[in-house]
Amino acid sequence: MDERDPEDRRGPPPPRPDEAELARARAEMVAEQLAKRGISDPRVLEAMSVLPRHRFVPSRTASQAYRDGPLPIGQGQTISQPFMVAMMTQLLELKGTERVLEVGTGSGYQTAVLARLAREVVTVERLEDLTLQACETLGSLGFRNVNYLIADGSLGAAHKAPFDRILVTAGAPAVGEALTAQLAEGGMMVVPVGSRSEQTLLRARKVNGALVQESVLACVFVPLVGKQGWDREADR
Repeated sequence: MDERDPEDRRGPPPPRPDEAELARARAEMVAEQLAKRGISDPRVLEAMSVLPRHRFVPSRTASQAYRDGPLPIGQGQTISQPFMVAMMTQLLELKGTERVLEVGTGSGYQTAVLARLAREVVTVERLEDLTLQACETLGSLGFRNVNYLIADGSLGAAHKAPFDRILVTAGAPAVGEALTAQLAEGGMMVVPVGSRSEQTLLRARKVNGALVQESVLACVFVPLVGKQGWDREADR
């Protein structure tokens, strides 16, 4: 599952599909890409059945918003494949009372899914333009339980810790010490860990102050850039 920026071919933008077409595409996404592939949490399925994913991508790619794959959102970043969004969210086992730290706001779509299912979301993004766009989109959809930070996401948000759940939406070389320290006892973290080119999605639970990790599946995300992530110029 590749979360890297696909080739963005330029040309005249296609006609924007109407709302009925988008609703049908969204329903098909949930049924075919999620439910049939093992996403069983009814709250996750419900959230993704109502959230307008097409609002989180550039208008020229709105008609592709519900396809089975990532899409470019600018600045070398992507909106993740719907299945990956659903899987990562399901792994967090959200009940509605949690404070969640999201590392990598990106388009804001994953943020919206989390905000619909948790009590509060703190989302950190190093790219200001993406943060501002995500804030505008989520605000227009009525979300009021999201706090936005423009900072090095690999360092988390210590001043707002601890967090019941942490979700990292970029590939990290390792589970960082800062994020581990900010995870509450008994909490869970989901993070892709590996090289810049490929990772393994991990779920880690904090038990007696230490992380107990389990591997979930192979994946490919854009790199987590930061002091406890990848250097911007490394391996290029």
